[in-house]
This record gives sequence, structure tokens and C-alpha cells, in this order.
Amino acid sequence: MNSLRIIGGEWRRRVLRFPDLSALRPTPDRVRETLFNWLGQELDGLACLDLFAGSGVLGFEAMSRGARRVVMVEHSPKVLAALEANARVLAADSRLEIVRADAVRFLASSGARFDVLFLDPPYRADWIARLAPMVGGVMEAGGVIYAEAEKVLEGCGEWRTVRHGRAGRVFYHLMRRGEADGAE
Repeated sequence: MNSLRIIGGEWRRRVLRFPDLSALRPTPDRVRETLFNWLGQELDGLACLDLFAGSGVLGFEAMSRGARRVVMVEHSPKVLAALEANARVLAADSRLEIVRADAVRFLASSGARFDVLFLDPPYRADWIARLAPMVGGVMEAGGVIYAEAEKVLEGCGEWRTVRHGRAGRVFYHLMRRGEADGAE
């Protein structure tokens, strides 16, 4: 098993364990620090969707920082079991929902709305372009998307990249609905 730590909020320094699978690319500490500087350190009252949950670090980090609701979607049974084990270790409450589902089917069938979408799909499968027409159906009007990809992204559907960075081979982006306003 691999491990990483939560970097902020009530579960700061708590360790998460996840399977040793090549498809899992947990967001590194430095990138998460940047992300939560962009979003704000506290996520009180926000609903977050971690669509390709993987290690779950983005969703657990959001809960640690006070998100009102976090939904983690994962398709792999092995990864799903690790998410559920981490939820038990952290004593996550009813604000957390872990769903076994395919991302496309989840977006197509979910009636829920979210303020933050964490989008870190498997690379080289064109997931972000495939999901772009569907994300508007689950996002609040002022919602933001955080996306990781193997290349720089201009946007996702109606959302445009307003900030971005790079860590090794990972390009990370913060997107808002409407026009880009000077990506950094």
C-alpha cells in the first residue's frame, strides 16, 4: 500500500493509504497546497464532487477543510475498498458519500449540484473532452473545476482555465465559467 498525508484542516497530518496501482496518481502535497490557496483554505458550505476519486486525497482534503458535502466517484472495486477504509479511519461523517460508478453514467444520472468539481481522470483517454458537455448539468452557476491533465487545457465545456501550473508531468488547472481572466 502507498500512503500520503492530508495537508490542511481538521485532519491535517492524517495519513491515507491506497493501493499500489500504476493508474493512481495522487495529487502531490505541493500541488494541493496551491489548489487550496486558489480555492481558499476553508470550504465551509461547499459541495464537492471528486469524479475520479482514486486515492481520495482531494475529496478527503476538502472534507478536512469543512466542505458541507463531498461525493467521491470511483469505478475500481479495489480502489473503492481503500476509500471506504480511509473514511472509517478518519471517522468521516454523513457529509461524505462514496459511490461506485462510471464517471459518464454518474454525470448523466446525478441530480445533485456541486460548487467544486475535482477532475483528475486517467491520462491519454480524452476524458475531459468527453465529459465537457455533461459537467454543466452538475455544477452550480458559480462553481469551479479543478482539473489535472497530461497537457495544458484551455477549458472544459463552458469553464475556462483562469489559473494553471505544472509539477513534473502533471498540468493542473483552475477553471471558472465564462472567459479566461489571465491564467498564471
